[in-house]
Amino acid sequence: MRETWRWFGEFDPLSLSEVAQTGAAGIVSALHAVPYGDLWTSEAIVRRRAEIEAAGFTWDVVESLPVHGDIKRGTGPLSRHFDTYRASLANLAQAGVKTVCYNFMPILDWTRTDLSLPVPRGGTCLHFSTSRMAAFEIHMLGREAAHDTYDPEAIRAGDMWFQDSTEATRDALLHAIMAGLPGAVDRFDVAGLKDALDRYEGLSHDDLRANLKRFLEEVIPTASALGIHMCIHPDDPPRDILGLPRIVSTEEDIRWIMQAVDDPANGLTLCTGSLGANPRNDLPSIARSFGHRTHFAHLRNVIKEQDGSFTESAHLAGDIDLVAVIDELLEAEANRDTNIPFRADHGHALLSDIGQTFQPGYTLIGRLRGLAELRGVIAALS
Repeated sequence: MRETWRWFGEFDPLSLSEVAQTGAAGIVSALHAVPYGDLWTSEAIVRRRAEIEAAGFTWDVVESLPVHGDIKRGTGPLSRHFDTYRASLANLAQAGVKTVCYNFMPILDWTRTDLSLPVPRGGTCLHFSTSRMAAFEIHMLGREAAHDTYDPEAIRAGDMWFQDSTEATRDALLHAIMAGLPGAVDRFDVAGLKDALDRYEGLSHDDLRANLKRFLEEVIPTASALGIHMCIHPDDPPRDILGLPRIVSTEEDIRWIMQAVDDPANGLTLCTGSLGANPRNDLPSIARSFGHRTHFAHLRNVIKEQDGSFTESAHLAGDIDLVAVIDELLEAEANRDTNIPFRADHGHALLSDIGQTFQPGYTLIGRLRGLAELRGVIAALS
């Protein structure tokens, strides 16, 4: 497996010279300043690649080449969006960048309710609380329908939290949830989020699946011809939120996607933390079933709670048997004669991470610890 490190370019407080000290060989990056739906030009791609290579790395994975919201909703100038996406893929292939991660989650790329939950022995982590999410949806957004999507106990706990909340704690919850918006997008206030949600009103799981299938049919043949591996990222968290459907949350969802356009270019980003937050998912089994279509891996761990809440744990300390998952991926590599790029996904804020302005989860010391632990597992299994 090939060690990589996610780097946010001009939006990252870490320099590539600092990243080099982690030992990672490849970089996972994107053109984060380009608005969704705009063309990734050859010139911009080559500049980013040259910047990465000048620091002694290769640009191994694009994360992400975003899918415009119109495509997810199935509205707007779809032909233009598909043409632009295919042209961006062609420009990436010309520059030799041939693994592309993307997601199909409406509005939010990921969702947490707490960005700095204290952990034992010091440091902080990311956390998702179903009760606080229920409180946000029911009390702050006024979504009465949310009563049907949360466990009654989580709703009661959310009611109590909201009754005791202050303007500051409610603002902190909104800030944490809005952190999951794509990097260069302005953060919404409550009214802005309601407006964004209104644009998805009535979108069902079947609708979103149909729109994903159309995207795959439009894009995968081009990717295949260019030698590009597309790899969809699972939902994070793997459940419906804000009244928005989620369709990449289970092993059954992944199987449907792989069969929708049955081409090796239509692949998976195996994110153990996202899939692992769903108690139905057996991560070693998923790695075994889809190792032949896994083109990229995010390795992290979570501790789940009975009500669906979860806490991001140290990489080898959670509910997921990452050793077994890595063993399956190494077997898949051997069968495919390839190296699957992976990155230590997220990390606790530890030591000098505290107080720094990293993207949530993308700390230096926490990820370095995770990478070292995963490196040891891979060395032992190999």
